[in-house]
Amino acid sequence: MIIESITCYEVIVPAKAGMIASRGINKPLHKLPVGAKAAWSKQFDELPKLLIKMTLKNGLVGWGELYRDHNWNVVEDIINQLLGVNIGALTLQKLPMTFCREYDGFECAIWDAYAKSKGLRVVDLLGGPVRDKVKVGAWSSHRASDEIGDLAKSFSDLGYDCIKFKSDLDDDVKSWSQSIYAVNSDMKVIFDPNERWEHAYETKRRIDELSEIGNVLCLEDPIPRWQLEEYAALRAYGSIPIVLHVSLPYILHGQRIKDTIQAIQLKAVDGFNFNGGLANFQRLDHVASAAGMQCWHGSELDFGILEAMYVHSAAAAESCQWPSDIFGRLIREHDLLKTPLKMEPPFVHLPTGIGLGVEVDMDAVNNYLVTSKEYNL
Repeated sequence: MIIESITCYEVIVPAKAGMIASRGINKPLHKLPVGAKAAWSKQFDELPKLLIKMTLKNGLVGWGELYRDHNWNVVEDIINQLLGVNIGALTLQKLPMTFCREYDGFECAIWDAYAKSKGLRVVDLLGGPVRDKVKVGAWSSHRASDEIGDLAKSFSDLGYDCIKFKSDLDDDVKSWSQSIYAVNSDMKVIFDPNERWEHAYETKRRIDELSEIGNVLCLEDPIPRWQLEEYAALRAYGSIPIVLHVSLPYILHGQRIKDTIQAIQLKAVDGFNFNGGLANFQRLDHVASAAGMQCWHGSELDFGILEAMYVHSAAAAESCQWPSDIFGRLIREHDLLKTPLKMEPPFVHLPTGIGLGVEVDMDAVNNYLVTSKEYNL
């Protein structure tokens, strides 16, 4: 059970043509700075991601996947702390390294290997599943209004009953909702401005317009997150649920579990989009469940390893009832798995094998490989 080696595979996997936004629209979605470049300056699929292959002395292998734009110095520092460690002696809910953006990817690999060593699924380490399939939605970034109907029909034909859109003040969300309603009156819409509707009065105007159509499931982070009193006012203003995104990997933004508690105390939201690792997502779920609120599992448009981790987390989470952001396979050229997650929209099935229950496709990894590094005990 001792960690003998860790191999890192740095890859860049682009999105499929036309799957992010309309032709001619260039609005990068990476919300964090990249080096000295400002936030919102890089598209998510331009940035590298790191896969972690953790090999134990007994031959077992655990796989992890880091969020995009990792810090190699931090990665190597974590590896130096983990080599030679017996994972059987670890406290899985609190690993022996400081919390950072790279933490969850290594947690994923450790839990995968540990679960395999016990003949268990990762979901079993979380107490077992409350469901064997997880609700998921479709996704798009910014679109020209004349494309919305065809886009909605294509997703509806696949079986999806909810679409999540990125949006800002330039987007005609009223016409988008009308087009979707015309295609399928039962299809729901999530709008995620990423705080870019800027002001409560802008959001109220859109709530008035969207309420008349009646197909909006919720608004996620419509205005800056620190304005929780305004969130409470928006919640009281209209009938569209208001959702806060609590993304623990956004270390730079200071997002923490306490944000969930504060939002509940202020009666600011109707539910949450939670993003985090295995132990922390369960903590977030327990807070939401205790408050009688619903959530979904967020993502950073990831590959199959992290998405498998999300499915295990969501399957064990009582509050995770809204459509989760598990759609990387829909958007990217490859999920880097030999056999993709079993998607039957609007659900993804919990993998049945031990550990994460997925197998990495090394041919695909090598096809998208930027660099690889191996570290040995």
